[in-house]
Amino acid sequence: MIKIVDRLLLFIYSLIIGSLSVIILALGARWIPQSVTNAWVRELYGSQIWLPATLIASSLVVFLISLRFFYVSVKRGNASVPSIDQRTEYGDIRISMETVENLALKAAGKQRGVKDLKARIRIVEAGLEIMLRAIVDGESSIPALTEDIQRSVKDHVEEVTGIPVADVTVYVANIIQTQTFKSRVE
Repeated sequence: MIKIVDRLLLFIYSLIIGSLSVIILALGARWIPQSVTNAWVRELYGSQIWLPATLIASSLVVFLISLRFFYVSVKRGNASVPSIDQRTEYGDIRISMETVENLALKAAGKQRGVKDLKARIRIVEAGLEIMLRAIVDGESSIPALTEDIQRSVKDHVEEVTGIPVADVTVYVANIIQTQTFKSRVE
């Protein structure tokens, strides 16, 4: 939700700054006659209260948006790369989720008959849940192939990271469509 608000603020801010830059460019290039500029200034300092109030309110809004963007640019990112933290007697270990994903993909990719893989990792109380999406060649038994994938991914991830794997789910999305052409002899 905050990202959507920041995007909306950035859009409004860009429009305001863009409009102001065009006005300043027109004033600097003398595209706006001095008489018009003088009339605007006289009206600003004239007896009407709504124009100065509008300018003050607009300036405050632009200033507050500027402060927001300044804060966003200098604040320390708390949305760092997701990782799994472990504590050992020597100190802390952080393993990124991307590392675990790549380990699962590496182990699953070694299985014969797997052509395309994607992985997602979730941390649950019992350990890791690894979800794999695979495209297979369709030449070998899908239940046997998926069971081999599950076993090898679980063993490999647990062995390399030391983190228990609670579940490995394999979703076979499709099979490779191989076209075989039979030559016609006439």
